[in-house]
Amino acid sequence: MDQQELTELISATATLMEQFERNCAQIEQQQRALSQQLQTLSQQLPATVRQSADATLSGLPGELMGKLRSGLERPVGDYEKRLVQAGTALGDGSQALAQQLQRMERMHKSLIWKVTGTVIACIALLLVGAIWLSMHYIGVIRDNQVAADKLKAINSADLILCGDRLCANIDRKAQGYGDKGQYAPVQRR
Repeated sequence: MDQQELTELISATATLMEQFERNCAQIEQQQRALSQQLQTLSQQLPATVRQSADATLSGLPGELMGKLRSGLERPVGDYEKRLVQAGTALGDGSQALAQQLQRMERMHKSLIWKVTGTVIACIALLLVGAIWLSMHYIGVIRDNQVAADKLKAINSADLILCGDRLCANIDRKAQGYGDKGQYAPVQRR
């Protein structure tokens, strides 16, 4: 039962109660008027008629209340049934909502673990990649250091191109190098 039906049911109950109060007020007015008429008649009628009228009037409120009860039992019973149905529907809805919240919480936890695992795997992959790159470039730098030292020595030597050959200004005073002393140091610029 949704909110609109519940509102309509409450409105119908309020209307029924209002009609009941109006009927009670009319009955009271009629009873007063009847009571006044009976008082005037009772003053005019003999005592036996007065006793008969009293007996009839004494049973009238009980009879009237019985009819009112029987007339209200069905609408009030229907209203109670609808309230019970609304309560049951509300309980079922809250259970379904609680189950859905539990499913969403499980999915959220699962997603957190997946994201955490992915982030850790990415960090580990980056770390391994950084270590490999560092090791690779340390070797490249070491190799290039030797070449750089050679280039530095070549740049500081007094060398020129003699056609398609390289010519050097040799230091004749220095001792020779190599197995047979065939290498001589080059003069600095």
